[in-house]
Amino acid sequence: MDRLTAAQAAARLGVRTETLYAYVSRGLIARERGSHGSAFDPLEVERFARTRRRSTSPSHGGARVAGADGSPLAVIDTDIALIEDDELWIRGVPVQELIAAPGEPPQFDAVVRWLFERTEHPRAAPHPLVSAGAEAARRMLDALPPGAGAFSRLLAAVAALAAGDPERYDLRPEAVGRVATRLVAGLVDALAPIGDAPGSEAPVAERLWARLSGLPADSGRIRMLDAALILLVDHDMAASTLAARAAASARAHPYAVVAAGLGALDSALHGAVSASVHAMLRDVQQGTDPAAAVAAATRRSNAGIPGFGQPLYPGGDPRARALRDRMAALGDARADAALRIAAEVGDVVRERTGLLPTIDLMLAVMTVAGDMAPDAGETVFAIARSAGWCAHALDEYGRAPLRLRPIGRYVGPDPADVQRASSNARYAEEMR
Repeated sequence: MDRLTAAQAAARLGVRTETLYAYVSRGLIARERGSHGSAFDPLEVERFARTRRRSTSPSHGGARVAGADGSPLAVIDTDIALIEDDELWIRGVPVQELIAAPGEPPQFDAVVRWLFERTEHPRAAPHPLVSAGAEAARRMLDALPPGAGAFSRLLAAVAALAAGDPERYDLRPEAVGRVATRLVAGLVDALAPIGDAPGSEAPVAERLWARLSGLPADSGRIRMLDAALILLVDHDMAASTLAARAAASARAHPYAVVAAGLGALDSALHGAVSASVHAMLRDVQQGTDPAAAVAAATRRSNAGIPGFGQPLYPGGDPRARALRDRMAALGDARADAALRIAAEVGDVVRERTGLLPTIDLMLAVMTVAGDMAPDAGETVFAIARSAGWCAHALDEYGRAPLRLRPIGRYVGPDPADVQRASSNARYAEEMR
């Protein structure tokens, strides 16, 4: 099993190596001695990091520093997502109820429209989202270097779609709703199909599947992807949503809002997590021992065990359960095999740390089962969350502008001291 060096373990805990060895001497964390020095079990370090995070409260000058222990820096009103009692609600509806039941058509298109229409429930027969300017966006994506990642492709698509939309600066609610639906559909249609692709009359999930996987797009797989899109449409004030709302507070148009959200989403602790989990599951699929694969993934991330431990859900991420149940009901051999691998990994993590799966684990299971690229999960995440970002932008447009511009508390050197030191230096130079 891959081990962490003392420096890596200390960095994960956010302490000096001297403090790390103090923990060792007190029996709080174990180490192994070897020819290259001390080595630490990454899962043990992660377990201790979680325990320490809950029990400490950093302070500054005797006062607790807001946000230093993971608590919110601010509270922002939202009428979109509610996380309470280990459940996620979207506009007052449990997110699981938004997913299409077996035999029903995909519902993501209807959910996106519903975010802007303010109706009670999106169960009306959905009309597929229609894009505009996707051909120009596709040409821009074709000009990117081979192997460009999901973030680069999506960001280029947003820029191209914005350039051709005359309504992008119209911030009236009805215009924002039209722009948002075109934007979400355009992100999908701008991506190059892997094989035969359905036309614009097909639901978004079906069009997206043809751009992520070369496997046949049967109804079960389409509904699985559709469920993932719905489960990821919004999640309260995630880092990317905060970035999107800050842009909207400055009256950025919806395309710029989505670009701001993408910048925060493309990060190791947010939208890119599923790629790390994808690599971990592939390792196990190719014969690596699950415990060793988990340790290696944890060591690579240096930010916890990817795919496990969503702090907002002490009892487990309901989105992960919903997507797992949808995949388990498929009767698909590939999905069943990927779920078995995830269960083996989950057993190791739960036994060693007590952490439960997040939506990122199940998103990676879906990309492995669908024989997709490692960053396909980030693409699904970004397309789904773009709708949520636009809904947050619409809310922000109705509030005081620039209200999300915080005031910094300066903690640097005293300007008077700097000027005094500079004057002394000049005087010393003149006296030479």
